[in-house]
Amino acid sequence: MAERTTDYSAPALDKALDILELLAAQAGGLSQTEIAEAVGRNVSQIYRVLATLERRGYLTRDERSGRYVLSMALFDLAHRHPPLRGLVQLAAGPMRELADAIRQSCNLGVDDAGAVRIIAQAESPADFGYQVRVGARFPLESTATGAVLSAGASDAAADLLPGEAEQLADGYLTRPDRLQAGVTDVVVAVTDRIGGTVAALTVPYIGTSYSAVRLDDVVHAARATAAEISARLGGGIR
Repeated sequence: MAERTTDYSAPALDKALDILELLAAQAGGLSQTEIAEAVGRNVSQIYRVLATLERRGYLTRDERSGRYVLSMALFDLAHRHPPLRGLVQLAAGPMRELADAIRQSCNLGVDDAGAVRIIAQAESPADFGYQVRVGARFPLESTATGAVLSAGASDAAADLLPGEAEQLADGYLTRPDRLQAGVTDVVVAVTDRIGGTVAALTVPYIGTSYSAVRLDDVVHAARATAAEISARLGGGIR
């Protein structure tokens, strides 16, 4: 007897999931027409779906370019009940060990619709340290963390200093902080199982006579920590 199958498909839901999965792989976002072409639909078929996703906060549309990008809504939804293998949980232990070893604070940032969003931090055990509030947002285009998160984008190389392209090719960057004097940002990419950058581990290194660990050693330790987090995610440092 032939096995009976029932079609329980939900076309509108299929369209929404197709769009979310498509934009998850697009760092710079896509226009409505580009989205329609990529998911094999016409503009009228996805117009209401895009409007609903934007209204519910899952998409953000740039007013100037009209391009849609993913917001952090899916990330926030996933972390209302933190999964056992969630990014923050997997990174917490290695980050704590790094902060204790180098006696500097460190934080984890992600790309939130064109800005850097801090999602985790380990404070310095020393009497001094530069801390960043979890949830804080910073410009993607003018920060070292943003440069690592957007490495590979078509316009990402325009704002790089001499020698930084070579560092980024190796998955990290060191740069004097453009907002805080005396701070050198050490940033390393955290990658997924296919080598894509999903987050950036940043050490806002304060170099004073009280610093217990040299900058070169901090860079080495931060890269090792990012590699450990990447391995836990199923990826690996580049």
